[in-house]
Amino acid sequence: MKTPIERLSEAARARGLTVAVAESLTSGLLASEVGKGESSSDWFSGGVVAYRMPVKTHLLGVPEGTDPTSPECATTLATGVRALLDADLAVATTGVGGPDPEDGHPAGTVYLGWATATDTGAEHFQFAGDPEDVLGATVEHALRLLVRLAEQA
Repeated sequence: MKTPIERLSEAARARGLTVAVAESLTSGLLASEVGKGESSSDWFSGGVVAYRMPVKTHLLGVPEGTDPTSPECATTLATGVRALLDADLAVATTGVGGPDPEDGHPAGTVYLGWATATDTGAEHFQFAGDPEDVLGATVEHALRLLVRLAEQA
């Protein structure tokens, strides 16, 4: 059985797709995993780690006052990085890793945003565990989302 990164590599190469990521919560962990894909230099455009809100706003177009732990933020991050890096599809991570709640959101609250040439959206997850567990689950689900988008393209 193929791993998500093997499936992503295969789908991106077969369909001639380019992939980008925007990361807040995962601080580069997702890009690191995507970059491990076979021939990733041919299809992985890159990523942006936008941890602080001013970076999200000025670089990726998240409107001032947007809740950083929201579907709106996640979708805008994905749309922004897709445009910035001229990619066919993009996924973004944002949320609360924990161990404590933040801005009224419990630890483990995660949103994955996505953007393609024709559609955008966000998925909500509530993960349990310590921050390392939350980050690991987020990267795993983000990779699965990238695979789904690439295989449907």
